[in-house]
Amino acid sequence: MAKSKTPVKRARIAEDNRLRNKAFKSRLKTTIKKYEGSLTSDNADTAKENLVEATSLIDKSVSKGIMHKNTAARKKSNLAKKFNNLAQ
Repeated sequence: MAKSKTPVKRARIAEDNRLRNKAFKSRLKTTIKKYEGSLTSDNADTAKENLVEATSLIDKSVSKGIMHKNTAARKKSNLAKKFNNLAQ
């Protein structure tokens, strides 16, 4: 372990950030699973609401630096494709 104060503080901050990012990713994955579950129930209104919520969380994860913008775009595109297939 580091002996000076600065590396100890950086390690503590890194751990806090890791836990925060882990919680956000878990919330995002849960929301996406909820959306995919609503697709199977053939309820378009619920699916649309869940799609908006999942898209919002994906955008927030990009702004917080949790997810790369291209990864987010790919995920949003795949979720939208699934919704459009349900509408047809």
